[in-house]
Amino acid sequence: MSDVIEQAYDADRFRREGHQLIDMISDYLADARADRLEVQAIPWQRPEEQLAFWQEDFQKPLIKSPLGLFEEVMAKSIQVHRKRYIGHQTTPTLPVTVLSSALIALLNQGMGVYEMGMVGNTLEKVLTEHLANKLGYGSGASGFITSGGSLGNLTALLAARAAATDIWHNGYAAGVQLAVLVSEEAHYCIDRAARIMGLGQEGIIKVPVNEKFQMRTELLEQYYQKAVSEGKQVICVIGCAATTSTGSYDDLEAIAAFSEKHKVWFHVDGAHGAPAAFSSKYRHLIAGIEKADSVVVDYHKMMMTPSLSTALVFKRGSDAYKTFSQRAQYLWVEQESEEWYNGGKRSFECTKAMSALNVYTIFRTYGDDIFRENIERLYGMAEKFAAIILSNSKFELAYKPQCNIVCFRYKAEGDLTPLNLAIRNALLEEGRFYIVQTVLKGELYLRVSIMNPLTTVDELQELLQNVEEKAAQVLVKV
Repeated sequence: MSDVIEQAYDADRFRREGHQLIDMISDYLADARADRLEVQAIPWQRPEEQLAFWQEDFQKPLIKSPLGLFEEVMAKSIQVHRKRYIGHQTTPTLPVTVLSSALIALLNQGMGVYEMGMVGNTLEKVLTEHLANKLGYGSGASGFITSGGSLGNLTALLAARAAATDIWHNGYAAGVQLAVLVSEEAHYCIDRAARIMGLGQEGIIKVPVNEKFQMRTELLEQYYQKAVSEGKQVICVIGCAATTSTGSYDDLEAIAAFSEKHKVWFHVDGAHGAPAAFSSKYRHLIAGIEKADSVVVDYHKMMMTPSLSTALVFKRGSDAYKTFSQRAQYLWVEQESEEWYNGGKRSFECTKAMSALNVYTIFRTYGDDIFRENIERLYGMAEKFAAIILSNSKFELAYKPQCNIVCFRYKAEGDLTPLNLAIRNALLEEGRFYIVQTVLKGELYLRVSIMNPLTTVDELQELLQNVEEKAAQVLVKV
């Protein structure tokens, strides 16, 4: 081996740098909890500035240690562990998963075939069956872990198609128009998955929502009959638990009844909100989820796990094997058998990270209670935040939140959309708070996802004060 290879695998050097990196990460975590006044949730830079910096950095001489590089990356990245990070649905990962992630990177296990993923495939079975039990499924329910909700939802829709057709083997017949029924507030990945499957725009039937941004389930029959009259074959109806923009939970009981009546696959996109199953206080939000044929749950949202790690659970575990049934002689001897330990038989992926270790580590270290406490803290904080907004005449609440997502806007004379957009941009550039925006019924609202269980009412009240100050500055300029 060359000298470079020898140095790159040097264990003593790694030990020194590893200790220093853990110190850096520990300082970051301590600083996040201390929440010093000058620290930003987002050190905002324009794309051109970031690109110029890293282009220049890339041309510099080689570094002797990566620690300086890591410091730059941390300093220039969004700070999800800050109490004032309340933007996208990105969790402040538990510190213990930093350690498990390092082990995942070291072992670098493939998951497609048992001998390359002996531990990982086994952990996936244990974890998804435990999750299935929490969701209310009976024996026989099982699943696997995949890389994100987008891939999880696509795989579930492919399973629904496999249950209704033989397209996987024979392809589309002339004149066939498959369709799915879904809320108009569903995550865009559902629309994207349907298009990837060849359903096109005509195959995505979006059901209107009510004033709480929940699917109007009383319209399902009407939309279904219209689709049938147009010669479409509805293969799946999808419920949201909860929607991305507003955190609204669809009436899963009503969708389940409709699905059973028409013998249509019932899938729940529970990427964000299905972990309410861990809380007796909020369990009612997902009533009916146990009747779904499949459910997607992101461990990396409300369960404090690094991205990407998504469980896809099937009420009938055998359904998972019908999605990607094909021959791969170099991977497994028995081509048609159901083997939970050969992950490639059920998942779109063959080589994937052993992200199950992160989840398993959390369970073995803290148990179910940490998820219950996280859900109850975050959902409870959103309820308090909504009450504060309602008590302030300068703000308008879009809806009463069901989870930890709250949408609101500053009120003033005239068009509120450009005003609130300007407020959000001012907050972004200042960097102390990180919030996002969404459009509800054509109007722009400020959107907060309270993802950090250490965020308190104090930070939320400070946010509203900051919004008022930014609004005053914007209105003066106008």
